[in-house]
Amino acid sequence: MSPTHRRGSERHASDRRGSSFSRRDSIDPRKLVPMDKMTHISGHDDFNVVFIGAGNIMFGSEEGPWNHSFRFEHKLGRRLKVVALIDPAIERAKEVLRKKCDSFVLSAYEHTRIYKNFEEFHKNLPKSLRPRAFVVGSPPMFRGTLQSGRDIETQILKHYPGVALFIEKPIATGPIEEIEQGYKISKQIEETKTICSVGYMLRYLKAVQMMKHIIEENDLTVMTTIARYACAYEAIAKPDWWDKSKSAGPVIEQGTHFCDLSRYFGGEVDYESVVAHSLEWDENAGQLSAMKVDESKIPPENRIPRVTSATWKYDSGAVGTFTHVVALQGTNYSCELEVYADGYCLRLVDPYVQPVLYVRKPGDDHEQTYRFPDDDPFFSEVSNLIDIIEDIEEDPDAACILSSYEDAVKTYELTWAIRKASEKSRAAKLSRKAA
Repeated sequence: MSPTHRRGSERHASDRRGSSFSRRDSIDPRKLVPMDKMTHISGHDDFNVVFIGAGNIMFGSEEGPWNHSFRFEHKLGRRLKVVALIDPAIERAKEVLRKKCDSFVLSAYEHTRIYKNFEEFHKNLPKSLRPRAFVVGSPPMFRGTLQSGRDIETQILKHYPGVALFIEKPIATGPIEEIEQGYKISKQIEETKTICSVGYMLRYLKAVQMMKHIIEENDLTVMTTIARYACAYEAIAKPDWWDKSKSAGPVIEQGTHFCDLSRYFGGEVDYESVVAHSLEWDENAGQLSAMKVDESKIPPENRIPRVTSATWKYDSGAVGTFTHVVALQGTNYSCELEVYADGYCLRLVDPYVQPVLYVRKPGDDHEQTYRFPDDDPFFSEVSNLIDIIEDIEEDPDAACILSSYEDAVKTYELTWAIRKASEKSRAAKLSRKAA
């Protein structure tokens, strides 16, 4: 069977186990401490880190709240030592380091070495600077496979066994045929007992963990997950984002967070059951008036859909739905996730900016509202990873990783299943028209 024609429960022997370092799949939301309330982790020794990628995800931008370096700085304080920054764009790497060295975090970056690729890094980094963690924020088209030049995970496992990994999502954006390579990488990570976290940060939201707590506390069985992701396309000025051959399309590149949250609550997906439809660029309802890119420069077959709507069955029997929309202008997105169980509706709104959770329970038709001001899931995922690297204890209240590499591959496979299903339905429609 092809990768997208297998049930989620038919993966690999380790599927139900999870990572050795993911003993639980939830965290007490009261233990997710805001960054401004967190004291730097204790210790006097340096905590050496290697950053792979000098782009926005690593050092921030005006487009969003992502900035991994900022979270590592606040978690580790003066212990943080970024021993290397790997990026082929040497001038960009020099510029971000210059800005860091002109700031209060000088001690973390004043001796950082820049390398254009991993091979150069491995040959030249002094053994005395062995890292405690690699943070992989390079573009997904350059990782997630076993092929030379796109195999950063296996290169790290080979040359730096035992060193922890933090890998940005999605784990790859290559062709669907390469998904199985992701599972092989996951197996290597599992077998070597490497600490690994993938950046599905929405799992670390206090609101999401409160939803998990309600489900577990009341012994609920999820009946359906309903997810919607509407992006503000006017602010998306990167031509590659609008080109499926480069970004793999909006469901894989952008909607992946909500497909992941859907799986987080619904469980394993029956990939054979995925059906989807799309609104395409050449249909009347798909015309956009505020695009900042010249779509005529993108081959027609590579232009992205404006709407993708999918449904599927979970192995439990529950039903999942996901709709991705390219329609809003301005800058703010509109995103929601609803989870239903017998007597309950848990509705998460605006998780990226100001998360609000609406809860309806048995005995009351009115929703209770919970707000989570200044929650920072980016910091929570970094904080949990470092706590595990520093001190792994069999403590029921200890930190845990909520998204393993294997789990991230499953989400990647779901997004590809959605894309393929939508393309299949479009091809069938065009075939009927031509008949």
